Amino acid sequence: MRLSAVSALALFDEANRQDPCHEKDEAGTEYPRELLYSMRMTARLLALCPAAGEALQLAVRAQHLKRWTLQRNRWPMDREGYLRWRTALRDFHADEASRLMRQAGCPEDLIQRTASLIRKERLKLDQESQLLEDTACLVFLQHYFLPFALKHPPDKVSQIVRKTWFKMGELGRREAQCLDLPEAAKKILLTALNTLS
Repeated sequence: MRLSAVSALALFDEANRQDPCHEKDEAGTEYPRELLYSMRMTARLLALCPAAGEALQLAVRAQHLKRWTLQRNRWPMDREGYLRWRTALRDFHADEASRLMRQAGCPEDLIQRTASLIRKERLKLDQESQLLEDTACLVFLQHYFLPFALKHPPDKVSQIVRKTWFKMGELGRREAQCLDLPEAAKKILLTALNTLS
């Protein structure tokens, strides 16, 4: 990875260290929430695809860049509001990553490619875009699924599992079946996936 890309990753991490919300990892070490999320994303990507290119590594690290600054409650609390929030987040993350990459001296083609991946353009058609989606889905299932499932009714959980499954590619689905999940998470996941057949 070229020096400018390494510098951009450092700027992403510096920005995510400003997250006022904190969370502990599996070892009990506390991190700013979005910094921990970005670290988990990088670790999962490199396990999934050790030869991942610069743009994909940058996009994965910036997937939730400064996410806390766009709170969900700024949009109507309905389906349309949720979709508008997600679109705003996608563009915000891509724009912030682009800004920091320019600050780091990254070439414009790398900036544009990274922004395209963050926006998940051409999902299912672009292999790197699909790898980013698979990475995000696997990180959700591994680290955030059980807390989410315990807070929501079973029908909503099943709906989210189905949507997550359909967004994933074959590689992501194979990896998902090998995740070392708590028994409670496995049971909820299998119940939801059984509704697909």
